[in-house]
Amino acid sequence: MIAPAVAAALAPWAMRQAESLLVPPPDPAAAEPFSHWPAADLLDAVSAAPLASRPYLHRAGLVLELLRRPWLGEAGEVLRRRADALRRRLMGDTVTYVVNRNLNVSNHCVQHCSFCAFRRDPGEPGAYWLELEELQARAAEAVRAGATELCLQGGLNPAARLNGSQLAFAERLLQVLREAAPGVHLHAFSPQELVFFAECDGISLDAVLERLRAAGLGSVPGTAAEVLSERVRRLLCPEKLTARDWVAAVLQIHRHGLPSTSTLMAGHIERSADLAAHLLTLVALQGAARERLLPGFSEFVLLPFVGQAAPAPLRSRVGRDQPDLQAMLRLTAQARLVLREWIPAHQPSWVKLTLAGAAEALRWGCNDLGGTLMEEHITTMAGARGGTAQTPATLAAAAHGVGRPVRQRTTLYALLP
Repeated sequence: MIAPAVAAALAPWAMRQAESLLVPPPDPAAAEPFSHWPAADLLDAVSAAPLASRPYLHRAGLVLELLRRPWLGEAGEVLRRRADALRRRLMGDTVTYVVNRNLNVSNHCVQHCSFCAFRRDPGEPGAYWLELEELQARAAEAVRAGATELCLQGGLNPAARLNGSQLAFAERLLQVLREAAPGVHLHAFSPQELVFFAECDGISLDAVLERLRAAGLGSVPGTAAEVLSERVRRLLCPEKLTARDWVAAVLQIHRHGLPSTSTLMAGHIERSADLAAHLLTLVALQGAARERLLPGFSEFVLLPFVGQAAPAPLRSRVGRDQPDLQAMLRLTAQARLVLREWIPAHQPSWVKLTLAGAAEALRWGCNDLGGTLMEEHITTMAGARGGTAQTPATLAAAAHGVGRPVRQRTTLYALLP
């Protein structure tokens, strides 16, 4: 059921289109015709799927079989080589990265996601809310370090208002960052945050996007997607946008000419069918954007679940504090093969996998190492061991360590000298 405030915020056309684009988890029977195929034949069939997005969605059983196979031993090496070859064909051998600073403004949040170790109530130990002056100082410091991007995200803080308006406060955030870091790309506010602003102010998401774009918003992080399967979302994040709501919000974001990233949080309670639904929904969204010559998704980022400091019920259910690197590498390759030309840029999370793990992911289909970040709180508070900052030199060394050249890029993948 859609919450009334969310329904009022999202455009009716976007909700209708989201219903048609959201791919449900395939029935296991759909994969049975492919279950006895040799690995090479299965990978050939995935690679031969039509490039038009809608016919590809009809091959959901093929994608499900790709995702549910264990891909161990020699089969795993075949999978890796196929993904690596596709990466080379689509993106070349050069590894890219962006010099950016991550600004997690506050961890005050009205929602209670079962995986989140970041959120706090005001006054609770570990709760924080950065002042505008502090954000300006950090932005200016990022410029001095060569940053071309500021990434701005935080909890859904009901007190973050200016003259009673969430949107006015968000506009003010962008303004102070532009003053401190003129010309730096502002990559800010997940679809969940944007809809929250609209809900709180009683206005449409379109109005939010128009005003924030005018205030300097350059692109949108694709977080809050988690897994686009309602079975999973009811357990992980029942208070968040539904999968259909998230798809509708992204349709509107793209319609306003704003690129967004795409993400997948995996390695917890999802099943292969949920992963198939998620990846094929991203394909459908990207196809819809390309049909209208809209920017669509700029990249895909796999976000392995980190459970060390997660709430106890989910941590106990998952039974693992840190990501299973080998499983995440296989999923990295599988995602590369499913997303293909629709989303050519793929990056791992060195915060979650460690830099060594992220470097290994470059051999499994990734072409990018993400950003320097300079600071990070959301995943670190969950117990991630990858650290909170990298330098261009450490990212370059990671790429060189797997025999690849490296270049700095912008947020939207233009190469820099």
